[in-house]
Amino acid sequence: MRSIEITVQPIQMYSGLRGAGELRRMYMFSHLEPKDFEKVISTMQVHRLEKDQRLFDQGQKAKRFFVVRRGRIKLFLLSAEGEEKIVHIEHPGQTFGEAVMFMDQPIYPVFAEAVQASEIRSFDIKTFLGVLRHNAETCFRLMGHMSMRLRWHVSEIENLCLHNATFRLVTYLLRKVPESAQENTNVQLSIPKVVLASRLSIKRETLSRILARLRSQGFIDVLGQDIILRDLQALRNLLI
Repeated sequence: MRSIEITVQPIQMYSGLRGAGELRRMYMFSHLEPKDFEKVISTMQVHRLEKDQRLFDQGQKAKRFFVVRRGRIKLFLLSAEGEEKIVHIEHPGQTFGEAVMFMDQPIYPVFAEAVQASEIRSFDIKTFLGVLRHNAETCFRLMGHMSMRLRWHVSEIENLCLHNATFRLVTYLLRKVPESAQENTNVQLSIPKVVLASRLSIKRETLSRILARLRSQGFIDVLGQDIILRDLQALRNLLI
């Protein structure tokens, strides 16, 4: 596995606020005092990863948490047979690795790897913990965020355990559109279909068969990475 390129971004360069405003609006940083905010971003490093390049391994000692600036990062586990199981895909603006800071001996519980060329910002866990000790508002926001992610993962486990592959795929597609969406709504896949299949615990060929069947039924059209939902009600009926 190729090593990642890590560029340390000095506080003088970053606090020109060209990019600091993005971080300032995020839940983890929005309630920090200016001095605490500068203390945290002074530890920032920029990681530029090529497609399929590893950011960290499962079981590796955790010293930093991460924010996706550009690209996509998959968090995954490996079975005893070496089969990859994607736990989550992190998109631009999302954070990951922050929950491990509350462990007695922080380690990353999953692998992290770039789905496409990506830019990641990371921050020192010990520095952030020091700031949290006197910032209750940020603590509660962080706890709330982790609680929401826990509920989401429980829902995902139920979905994987209790429902078939078609149900999982249709659920994924419908989550991409608002309730008020009309027919012929376009869903653009931000990840390759092979990654989507792994994310939904579906074999790649099974995913292709399901897409072909839904297309033959007139429910969808597939144009490369674009999936046009032709009949939303019929798709919703599949979930009943």
